[in-house]
Amino acid sequence: MEIEISSCEHLMYVSEIQQEMYDSAQRRGTGIAKRSIEYLTKKISDGNAVVATENGEWVGFCYIETWSHGQFVANSGLIVSPNYRNRGVATLIKNKVFRLSREKYPNAKVFGLTTGLAVMKINSDLGYKPVIYSELTQDEEFWSGCKNCVNYEILMKKERKNCLCTAMLFVPENNNKVNGTEIQQSEIDYCNGEKESRLSV
Repeated sequence: MEIEISSCEHLMYVSEIQQEMYDSAQRRGTGIAKRSIEYLTKKISDGNAVVATENGEWVGFCYIETWSHGQFVANSGLIVSPNYRNRGVATLIKNKVFRLSREKYPNAKVFGLTTGLAVMKINSDLGYKPVIYSELTQDEEFWSGCKNCVNYEILMKKERKNCLCTAMLFVPENNNKVNGTEIQQSEIDYCNGEKESRLSV
């Protein structure tokens, strides 16, 4: 299985990724806000996502968002294909996208909102801590992204102070280590004119 920083080579999977995001949210009755094909295409093309594949099939996905002028970074949309779940894929992808976030935005606070216990465990292992919503970005564009979530009405009734999602935050210290490993400057490649950044897992 390959877990790579996204590039134009991965655009063939965008429809499958979007559909699984939607289907997963419907099955769980909570979570993942719907993203358009155009939005996901830009994330993939710009190298702001991580894509896992095996034998030409899409396996998993996660992307980076920045808020408050780069002061906050979110690793969003973590999803694994049903055929590849319970194999530790989510942990590998989350580690990869977290490294990418730390490399691109070393001084930013990295945060996440999730209802999944497995994701909470992964975040905790990476150094995230549970926090109240007021410690997250207050960027209106970020919160407007929750409008497509089935729990948006609950969020607004509680005046964005809390919801069903648990807020978790990583605050960078004065080092560039992730799980005890020094982050290295990635190699920069090009694919059809698009910049591609690759990191080893």
